Amino acid sequence: MNQFTQLPRPSVGYHAETDQIETILSGKEILEDPLLNKSSAFSLEERRTLGIIGMLPQSVTTIEEQLTRTYENYLRKDSDIERYIHLASLHDRNETLFYRLLIEHIAEMTPVVYTPVVGEACQKYSHIFRRTRGLYIAYPDREHIAEILANPAFEQTKIAVVTDGERILGLGDQGADGMGIPVGKLALYTLCAGIYPSWTLPITLDTGTDNPDKLNDPMYLGWRHARVRGKEYDDFVEQFAQAFQRQFPNAILQWEDFSKQNARRILNTFRGKMCTFNDDIQGTGAVTLAAAAAAVKYLGQKMSDQRIVLLGAGSANVGIAHQFVSMMRQEGMSESAAIARIWMLNSKGLIHTGLSGVEPEQLYFARPAQELAAAGIDISQPIDLETAVHNAVPTILIGASAQPNAFTRSIIQFIAAHVERPMIFPLSNPTSKSEAHPQDLITWTNGKALIATGSPYAPAQWNHTETVIGQCNNMFVFPGVGLGVMAVEAKTITDSMFLAAALALRDLAPILSSPTGALLPDVAEARAVARSVALAVAKQAQTDGATDILLTNEQAAKRIDSLMWYPHYPKIHVQSSLEQASPGEKRHGWRRIIFRQN
Repeated sequence: MNQFTQLPRPSVGYHAETDQIETILSGKEILEDPLLNKSSAFSLEERRTLGIIGMLPQSVTTIEEQLTRTYENYLRKDSDIERYIHLASLHDRNETLFYRLLIEHIAEMTPVVYTPVVGEACQKYSHIFRRTRGLYIAYPDREHIAEILANPAFEQTKIAVVTDGERILGLGDQGADGMGIPVGKLALYTLCAGIYPSWTLPITLDTGTDNPDKLNDPMYLGWRHARVRGKEYDDFVEQFAQAFQRQFPNAILQWEDFSKQNARRILNTFRGKMCTFNDDIQGTGAVTLAAAAAAVKYLGQKMSDQRIVLLGAGSANVGIAHQFVSMMRQEGMSESAAIARIWMLNSKGLIHTGLSGVEPEQLYFARPAQELAAAGIDISQPIDLETAVHNAVPTILIGASAQPNAFTRSIIQFIAAHVERPMIFPLSNPTSKSEAHPQDLITWTNGKALIATGSPYAPAQWNHTETVIGQCNNMFVFPGVGLGVMAVEAKTITDSMFLAAALALRDLAPILSSPTGALLPDVAEARAVARSVALAVAKQAQTDGATDILLTNEQAAKRIDSLMWYPHYPKIHVQSSLEQASPGEKRHGWRRIIFRQN
């Protein structure tokens, strides 16, 4: 029995089977609203009172029966992209059934609604487009941003994920088709952390695209224009952020898949002004640190003992490196000594102080050129990964480079010859971009490698032993961070909250109780993981002074439980009077959902 089995399912708030919904909608509008629609599960009484009698087959089915039918249809699909389309269509018709289906088949379907299949979905988004979801804020509409955000349909927003589509996974510029990322991320917020669907808002900032395939595709739905850059771009983002904060002063804004030239700069601009974070930088850093920290704890070592080589110097690896420095400093190491433990390579090779064209955030991790020259390394030429590895002799090797098969057999075997249990993390997504296959890593190291990957992989085999491969999936971090922030109504999100999230996740690693266990929990445990992470984040937010709310651990746990929605069908009643409806609801006929207990 695993450690999560005994966690109780909370019986308060949005979990309660006695919850009810009051709405000003009726008739066909009920069936067309994905948050209200139960389809064949509407009771006969509801069909009469809601004005939908005769609009459904006579038989009343349970959600379990609907799940059986829906899953049968899912299994009939013969490709991942068709399965993605099937689930997206269900999401658009019936959100409760969609999330219940995902919970029942979380390990099977998470890779379909998010990585790696979401990458292919973004590449084909304009071709598989069925129904709009979220907001597209295009540069030509920049004078109307406040009006767009003020749409009454989104007035319940508590968390938004925004992208400009320029760096989608390892696939590059997908323009407005990058909307698949915010939609997928927010689906994971609901799936893992129970964030109620109407509280979530996916947003795409359409500033054009430099992808010729998109611009030349007659089906492309985005703004057909080269990407806006420079001051015009910065002003547009600033205008959006200010309008978002005015419209949703207490909401979380998550930046997602911006280019490395913009990601950290945008984060640094707004992080002290609003409740915001960048998951590519902070979330990826936290989940990778958690995997490495679990391995270090299993080996009985300290993070400050490690030597770390990172292939790739984009937002992900820069964020990962910062997280490692934070943990080393927590262990008592000085900042300069911690930085000296890190070797980072960009597209020009090893980053050092004599290398030209190094970006400011990368320069922080530059090796001293004099040190390299003293070691006999020719700094006038690019220093490749193999040379860096031979000189650093890393205990931890991390790839976030989108360079498939960059971790060669000779590099891995050199490390294994000098390090008893090397930690090797090929993190690039999707699988076609991975730096190595886990089975190869296990074979090349005679079963010694401790591995975590960016995409899901089957267990690796060595000497009749099966080793589970942990997935460095950000879904283990950002949903819990958002949930914890909501629970204490934090005004800002600090780096120390992500370190707290990483350490909470580390302590859930299966390897700590089994030598063949993974460095990260199973995806099937995502909701329990989110709860544990949320508790750690809520506690850290109070320590950091990021909230005015002070809670005991027990009070924080109860508040977190009360926020975690479990997909079920509550009773629905028509609110016959519009007296309690907001002006926007009266004007647009939007639903008014009130959860309460009998």
